[in-house]
Amino acid sequence: MKKQAGFTLVELVVVIAVLGILAATALPRFVNVQSKALVASGAGLQASIRSAANMARASWIASGSTGTNVKMDGTDITVDGTTGWPVAGSIRAALQDTGDFSETTAGNGIFEKTSGACTVTVTYVPGTGNATIAQNAGCAN
Repeated sequence: MKKQAGFTLVELVVVIAVLGILAATALPRFVNVQSKALVASGAGLQASIRSAANMARASWIASGSTGTNVKMDGTDITVDGTTGWPVAGSIRAALQDTGDFSETTAGNGIFEKTSGACTVTVTYVPGTGNATIAQNAGCAN
């Protein structure tokens, strides 16, 4: 008698069904990971903006707290002549990288990035040198 080796059709169908169920449960988790990564990237940009604003203000203070321009890495940064915080139009120049976030309108200090249904917005607040972060409902955990 000849011995056959291999899988039966029923075994193959069961394996395919199990793989389909695993894929269906893993996909939503993967999409959620992308949203969380985008929100974390926005938090990184928020911290970068704060650091750049603090460095510009420190340069302004070190130079005698006068004038409306400071130099950072050879780049002129326009600051408020009273507080020393960079103006909204100069914060982009003070940053080395925005992490693929794009400024919604050139010089407004509002950076945005969208991935799928998730949109993260980071806004520079010139009066305090702070930055806020906001996300839409598509970024829900």
